[in-house]
Amino acid sequence: MAEIVFDDSTRSWLIRTAATSYALRLTDDDAPSHVYWGPALTAGQLADVLGRTEERWDSFNDPNEGLDELAADGGTRYWTPALQVRFADGTRALEWRYLGHDIEGGLLRVHFRDRHYPLRITLGYRVPAGTDVIERWTELAHDGTDGPIEIFRADSATWVVPVRPDYRISHVIGGWAAESRLLREPVPHGETTFGSRRGITSHHANPWVMLDDGEATERHGEVYSAALAWSGSWRITTTRSSTGRLTVTGGFGQDGVVPRLAPGDTLTAPVFAGLYTDGGFGAASRAWHAYTLDHVLPHPGELRPVLYNSWEATGFDVTEAGQRALAEKAAALGVELFVMDDGWFGARSGDHAGLGDWQVNRDKFPDGLEPLVREVHRLGMKFGLWVEPEMVNPDSDLYRAHPDWVLHYPHRTRSELRRQLVLNFARPDVAEWAFGTLDSLVAEHGIDFLKWDMNRPFSEAGWPGDGNPDTLWVEHTRSVYAIMDRLRARHPGLRIEACSGGGGRIDLGVLAKTDQVWTSDNTDALDRLVIQHGYGQVYPARAMSAWVTDDPNFVTRRSTPLRFRFHVAMAGVLGIGGDIVKWTEDELTYAREQIALYKDIRPVVQHGRLHRLVPPATDGVSALQYVAADGGRAVVFVFRQAAHFHTRERPVRLEGLDPAARYRDEDTGKVWHGAPLLAHGLFPGLPDGDFASAVIRLTKV
Repeated sequence: MAEIVFDDSTRSWLIRTAATSYALRLTDDDAPSHVYWGPALTAGQLADVLGRTEERWDSFNDPNEGLDELAADGGTRYWTPALQVRFADGTRALEWRYLGHDIEGGLLRVHFRDRHYPLRITLGYRVPAGTDVIERWTELAHDGTDGPIEIFRADSATWVVPVRPDYRISHVIGGWAAESRLLREPVPHGETTFGSRRGITSHHANPWVMLDDGEATERHGEVYSAALAWSGSWRITTTRSSTGRLTVTGGFGQDGVVPRLAPGDTLTAPVFAGLYTDGGFGAASRAWHAYTLDHVLPHPGELRPVLYNSWEATGFDVTEAGQRALAEKAAALGVELFVMDDGWFGARSGDHAGLGDWQVNRDKFPDGLEPLVREVHRLGMKFGLWVEPEMVNPDSDLYRAHPDWVLHYPHRTRSELRRQLVLNFARPDVAEWAFGTLDSLVAEHGIDFLKWDMNRPFSEAGWPGDGNPDTLWVEHTRSVYAIMDRLRARHPGLRIEACSGGGGRIDLGVLAKTDQVWTSDNTDALDRLVIQHGYGQVYPARAMSAWVTDDPNFVTRRSTPLRFRFHVAMAGVLGIGGDIVKWTEDELTYAREQIALYKDIRPVVQHGRLHRLVPPATDGVSALQYVAADGGRAVVFVFRQAAHFHTRERPVRLEGLDPAARYRDEDTGKVWHGAPLLAHGLFPGLPDGDFASAVIRLTKV
């Protein structure tokens, strides 16, 4: 249980998590100031930190610059502002006045008001039970009767990293079919901003960072990390000064978008959570995974089913007979969830028409979906359906009836991407239509699972008439969340996968509303090793959809063995996405065996602790390991991307085992002592050649 203590004599708060501490205080002018973040401290030990003498002031350097708990625009501190406002009379600078605080278990709320203007600011802190994660957010409220307050920037939190000789940042870069590629590089001096202006999380960056002193490894070293729970436009800015100070500030929003608070309005920023660990990048990842499983995902204890998705088999050429044939093959393989993808509705014979018209295409399904759903259920599988409710084709009945429902400006082109426009979910009438449509679809057809896609970013994000275009960037995302929440409440058995043209909507915000995420449209097994490596830095395998698809891969045109493809996908939530009607009997037999194997190791993969043994590279051998929460089982995945120069196989050192215990290889029966597996490793016995792989199951005896 977290402990939060307020010391009236120093006007400071100490937050103690399971293994770390965090502290802030009030300055003489009531501004909230950062004090400490790192290994656990007692209140007495914190007094030494509070008693430190500040640096000498000079004309150009405020000694407290960079120490603000939420850096506000104003005064003589010129740090990157996390909070920028303009009041009705044009005044911009903020002056803090402390009002009080509330402590309730692991929750702290510190209340302020501007010294003159009607703006209340609440800084929120929460420590979920059993974690070292500190959730932070900011609330702004207009409590006066004057004109609106313009909000130029309202970050959730500013995280101050302790002074170190040097700094390194870890983050992911990418694009469509190339998401989540891990990059580690020195932190530049000055300001560096990561973010998305697309209205979605984006394929190109992801809202988390890890910071270390440049010496941390997978197993050793201090790591300071922060992750934003938001699925719309966002920005995270690192600021490194010549004095050696480093901060990370982040939240929703983007330059040029300026929401306004009218009297009585409140704006609540999303959670920007922080985590300190001292066991290297591996410990940081495992702590984020545990937090997500225990406190973010709606149904964390569930095992995600093996699914089949029809997209790569049929594209838009969807028919009842074709889906029945795929379902019969899928059930025979041991698939548990059958998902029919795009092409089942409206005038949907390609990407040019039909989006928005969520009625069953009676030419393809003369008797509706009921016969297919009934057959899928008879075969012992659940039934899932692809939808893209935030989008509309101009060639659709919905758009012809409601052209004003899309994002647009007067006298401006309505730019299409993939022949689509974006519906304005910030409009209550659009949101209600979307919920009603999906609610009816699920209820009338017995839908167990929705693959919720979102295939293009915002453009011309206007809201003519009474709407405020600067609020829709936030309210659209909140509306998506609210619709998902309402659907879950109405249909408790419904499960949802988040997708955005692949991995364009992966973050802690959407994971709180869904059960899994589509990691990338790129299912090439070799590329997936890299994508899944980057994904797993923060997010757990329990939510990582990974498919086995046909050969050669449609993105890279690379050919890889079916064994390799299965083993890569089995490191996450296994799915099948190929045209299984055309698979050979040998391929079908092998697939049945691998699906049965996956079901055996699934509890360890989806709920175990991840250890990255050897990272993926363009060639060579990579390996990862999952260890069950109780330590009773371990699963090791080993991959050789390319063979070179008749190189002999080397042992792979394992982690997370009990050195005093013994472990039985479930396939060979050989028994190993834990200590040599940790110190020396084991030979995985990879097949010869390129794209070789092995799965090793160990049970504690």
